[in-house]
Amino acid sequence: MIRVGVITASDKGSRGEREDLSGETIRQLVGQIGAEVVEYCVLPDEREVLAAKMKVYADAAGLDLVLTTGGTGFSQRDVTPEATLSVVERLVPGIAEVMRWESLKKTPKAMLSRAVAGIRGKTLIVNLPGSPKAVRECLEAIFPALPHGLEILKGETSECAEPDASSIK
Repeated sequence: MIRVGVITASDKGSRGEREDLSGETIRQLVGQIGAEVVEYCVLPDEREVLAAKMKVYADAAGLDLVLTTGGTGFSQRDVTPEATLSVVERLVPGIAEVMRWESLKKTPKAMLSRAVAGIRGKTLIVNLPGSPKAVRECLEAIFPALPHGLEILKGETSECAEPDASSIK
């Protein structure tokens, strides 16, 4: 089982003024890859607060995957990528690149996403957009490779190569 933490970055959501539909979308979709949301919170768009929770989820809770939603745009309050960059030890640029690429097929606004992905210890942290539709699109783009990447990160497998069909007898 892949243990997931969800962090929704939303000033209004953290004050109870907006329902967290994006976080709920994540909760509904992660089962497709054999994952379960075991930690969840809605926090204000504050870099230090977001970074602190990411550290707790990675270090103390030992989660496999932390998915953030919100705070990846151009607004002055959008600081989720900066919070993520302050806690990860290694970047995984391909994840954010694929999310943007697939989203660009649907809207040119996808190029405005500042989402990042990276590794802290044995936890993968991925920034997702703040709308349920965009969350769904981005997760669908990364789900095919995510379980394998998490297995490698946890030390459960080390092979990435696909068997060569021509060598099978």
